Amino acid sequence: MSHDWHTAPLSDDDYTQSHRLAKQANLLPIVGEILYRRGIRTKEEVDIFLHPSLAQLHDPFLMNDMEKAVKRLNSAIGNKEGILVYGDYDVDGTTAVTLVYKYLRLFTRNIGYYIPDRNEEGSGISKMGIDFAEDEGYSLLIALDTGIKSNDVVDYAATKSVDLIVCDHHKPGDTLPNTVANLNPKLPDSTYPFRYLCGCGVGFKFMQAFAISNGINLRSLYDLLDLVAVSIAADFVPVTGENRVLAYYGLKKLNRNPSLGLKGIIDISGLRNRHLDTQDIIFKIGPRLNASGRIQSGRESVDLLLSRSLKDARELSHHIDEYNNQRRELDHSITREANEIVESFTDMEDRKIIIVYDPSWHNGVIGIVASRLSEKYNRPAIVLADTQQNQVSGSARSIENFDVYSLIEQCSDLFESFGGHTHAAGMTIKKKNLHKFIRRASTLADSAITAQALRPRYDIDGSIELKEITPQLRRQLRWLEPYGPGNEKPTFFTKNVTCVTPPRVTGFRQSHLRLVLSMPNKLPIFEAIAYEQAELLPLLSEEGATFDILYTIDEVSKGGHLNTQLNIKDIHIHPQER
Repeated sequence: MSHDWHTAPLSDDDYTQSHRLAKQANLLPIVGEILYRRGIRTKEEVDIFLHPSLAQLHDPFLMNDMEKAVKRLNSAIGNKEGILVYGDYDVDGTTAVTLVYKYLRLFTRNIGYYIPDRNEEGSGISKMGIDFAEDEGYSLLIALDTGIKSNDVVDYAATKSVDLIVCDHHKPGDTLPNTVANLNPKLPDSTYPFRYLCGCGVGFKFMQAFAISNGINLRSLYDLLDLVAVSIAADFVPVTGENRVLAYYGLKKLNRNPSLGLKGIIDISGLRNRHLDTQDIIFKIGPRLNASGRIQSGRESVDLLLSRSLKDARELSHHIDEYNNQRRELDHSITREANEIVESFTDMEDRKIIIVYDPSWHNGVIGIVASRLSEKYNRPAIVLADTQQNQVSGSARSIENFDVYSLIEQCSDLFESFGGHTHAAGMTIKKKNLHKFIRRASTLADSAITAQALRPRYDIDGSIELKEITPQLRRQLRWLEPYGPGNEKPTFFTKNVTCVTPPRVTGFRQSHLRLVLSMPNKLPIFEAIAYEQAELLPLLSEEGATFDILYTIDEVSKGGHLNTQLNIKDIHIHPQER
């Protein structure tokens, strides 16, 4: 699907100001333009952006209920109570559990951790988890990346004499659970300056407050920031504000001295001896940590991340890599089946949302399939499958500028449970309500989504010629890292490009293109990859074919050296005279 390419124009004054800013900061003009488009206007703002400092982290006690949470935790440790660290089975949840458990075990032996079973317990805090806490003598449960909508289970915990502290970042319901403390920057009356922490980030802020309250040096907590960086990237929260600081220092730790568990994943992912960035987490590290909870048990990811020896880390990494291979096979087969359903829709042009259901699909991968459908067809997508409890589980993913959580929320009376973010949500439905939900969601989408919103588009950071891709530009683009939502990797546009050698297909299913590109009869020459664009092979193979490209500039490691590779997002081929 070819996209519209859009550049937010700079006025003559903006253009002048961006170049003046670049000169003041000793940056290339194109980098000054990129920063200016992202709202950075002064030399001081450039310095803060390019040189994040841990001093920029907010006071954790600005978060609602933090004093209560720390007081209860201090009491539990002082009285040698049992503390159970409980978290969701995805990357955000398992990294959060690892961080809090790993830090608190420095101060108490009476601590354990619990990850619910996706199939038996579902999302949120489960009654099984509360029963486990009671049976094992845990009187305080710290819930991470979950719990803000678990009102009934929190009430159940009160009958079992189990206190709860909820550390969550999902949107709360109308009534908050009756816990000791609800730590969540998205509370309606939140006093915290930054709304977009991930679940692991909220856990980090809790531990930061605990350390401050007890006069503990924060260095041992900062040693766990590699976990926070993995969570920020994998959970697709904005890499701005406080998240930028946490991700920046977390990536430093991940590259210099990762925990043994993460080192095991790095090695099994083929990432050893290379500079790791957010893309490596998104495409290599995160999927493997997620695969455990999707295929087997999220607890195995925590076991790995807590490894005390490299031998254990390597052994557990191999297990998780096998789960990831199984996940990939399920992902590809279910995506193929889902695409076949979508392609059978005769009214696809008129549909504002894609909703597909098959009772046999594995609900551990339906979120991935929804993401693929949403990206391919540029529509919100909801993928549904049966659960072991004879209910229907659903995952929703959205397009830019459409709040799919709001749509899901308007169907809440049909659900057993639901939760999520603006662009991703999940729900559990009684089978008798399935068709009602599909009809209502379709009607809501029809009225809320405009035809213009369904036109796929890429935003362009700048137009350059290939000769402008110099070592200096590549170095300065590295200074803008870490990339992610809110600070996307810069996308460039180059006109009139041609293939130096015949293009070829590559990849797991021969779905990608490998290209060697230049501008006609000019140097330099660059290698490029165009993911999921193999269908363009015949047109690009025509003699004399020229085209415009939209791309990011990547650096790939080959033989111990960093080579430049263009990551082609979209191609507009010039018509040839016949």
